[in-house]
Amino acid sequence: MTTALDGDAARVLEMVRLSGRPPLEAVSPPEARALFLGGREILSPPPSPVAEVRDLAIAGPAGGTLPLRIYRGAGTAADTPLPALVFFHGGGWVVGNLDSHDPMCRHLANAAGCTVVAVDYRLAPEHKFPAAVEDCLAATEWVAANAARVGVDGARLAVGGDSAGGNLAAVVSLIARDRGAPQLCGQALLYPTLDFGMDRASYRRFAEGYLLTLATMRWFAEAYIRGPQDVEDWRVSPLRAPDLSGLPPAYVLTAGYDPLGDEGIAYVRRLEETGVAVRHRHLAGQIHGFLLMGKIIRAAGPALDEIAAALRAAFDKG
Repeated sequence: MTTALDGDAARVLEMVRLSGRPPLEAVSPPEARALFLGGREILSPPPSPVAEVRDLAIAGPAGGTLPLRIYRGAGTAADTPLPALVFFHGGGWVVGNLDSHDPMCRHLANAAGCTVVAVDYRLAPEHKFPAAVEDCLAATEWVAANAARVGVDGARLAVGGDSAGGNLAAVVSLIARDRGAPQLCGQALLYPTLDFGMDRASYRRFAEGYLLTLATMRWFAEAYIRGPQDVEDWRVSPLRAPDLSGLPPAYVLTAGYDPLGDEGIAYVRRLEETGVAVRHRHLAGQIHGFLLMGKIIRAAGPALDEIAAALRAAFDKG
């Protein structure tokens, strides 16, 4: 029996329909970025105060700089090294930035009592795969190597992200395992993209009508990857990685009305089969992206609190 669509999520879908907003694939990438950010202004709750927020830029792996935004949770002692979440924003590798996910990062920093380091990785199609992977890995390595500079405990470091950011967090976790560094104590994968095959049943069930569509996902993929050969690369499709053993404990969130739902569930099963500690939260009545919609979707706040609790547990185990 299918769980009914959450009433708040249904309201968001109706708001989008009445707005007449074109689908992202119908406009240029710069226009899509403006539409996405505009939606966040309408749907996201006001940003919560934190103890500290500051922007900085580190050297990028391909030259130039890589912007970061550092949030220190409210109520934390300024002279105490905090555990840290390196956070990669969603947006199909094409849209999204530090501002679009600012309320989410603030919420997680406060609720987990940690530092969140948000990464403004290079976007497609201007920068195709593996640019985003390289940036997110470089940022994670930089935080580990410069823990004292940013006031974090380098022994309690996790990665996480939503949607495309969940994909990048999964990939960074795999690369860090293979390299033996940096040591990660957790990964938070929030309705992540994990297989570019786009052939699972949830893609057929929710191909259109629930905000993230199959057409939009195909547009994201065309922008991000260099060609069909990249679909098989586990750095694009981490569900296709030959071995998932030895990864840090995972918190995986999936949504019932989401084309990506089935691949998230498949990843959970593979993690479990290989002995990785995993906590899976499936919100059957929710849509993709709801965590950014807390002004309308009341379930977003409690869900973020649960994610933060999972992060605290991972940090406590170190």
